[in-house]
Amino acid sequence: MSFRNALSVRALAIAAVASFTSLAAASVTFSGTSGNLAASAEFDISAGSLIVRLTNTSSADVLIPADILTGVYFDVGGSPLSLTPVSATLFGGSIVHFGSNGGGNMGGEFAYASSLVGAPGAADYGISSSGLGLFGNPNFNGPNLGGPAGVDGLQYGITSAGDNVATGNAAVTGGNELIQNSVEFTLSGLPQGFDLNSIGNVWFQYGTSLSEPQVSTPAPGALALLGLGGLIVGRRRR
Repeated sequence: MSFRNALSVRALAIAAVASFTSLAAASVTFSGTSGNLAASAEFDISAGSLIVRLTNTSSADVLIPADILTGVYFDVGGSPLSLTPVSATLFGGSIVHFGSNGGGNMGGEFAYASSLVGAPGAADYGISSSGLGLFGNPNFNGPNLGGPAGVDGLQYGITSAGDNVATGNAAVTGGNELIQNSVEFTLSGLPQGFDLNSIGNVWFQYGTSLSEPQVSTPAPGALALLGLGGLIVGRRRR
């Protein structure tokens, strides 16, 4: 190998390490689709807290309750986390249809739980606006804006970005308060040095029953690694 080629390979290796370092420090986003259903969950860290931004990204019209995004499940590698729900707020210009927007505070309509039993993919952690036999009372420090004291039913589920709220059955055209299209959750208690890439097994829940649609996601770290590997292989073949 010539000196010039050796320098090129070394520069590429340094760039690869920098890319991996950036990837580890950045937020991670999981996206899942199934037919007209599409959602994303972005995980980030702020001041020692885990931030979860849950979005119904579908451009399709919502017609029935099973089209409404109500929760997200996930796992974390390594030692179990002891997280405390802090807040749930409307995110990115999202709005509430058919009910109070709570001044942006959705904390009284969502619950966080860990050590789940019966969640899709046997996931341990979850956030939901519906009970699903897994979640109890809301615990994100907000007022009860509608419905029963515990999280239940379709109230304050997340409808799609493309929803026409004038079409569909009664449950999605005024029978329940609906958020369009994103909520940000803050959970405190992350250990120092927590690696976002340890998060995986992310699933999205739709509707108000575990028998309704559940959409899994690929691991973003694996996809990024595959892409970087392709870049390195392509460079070596030149």
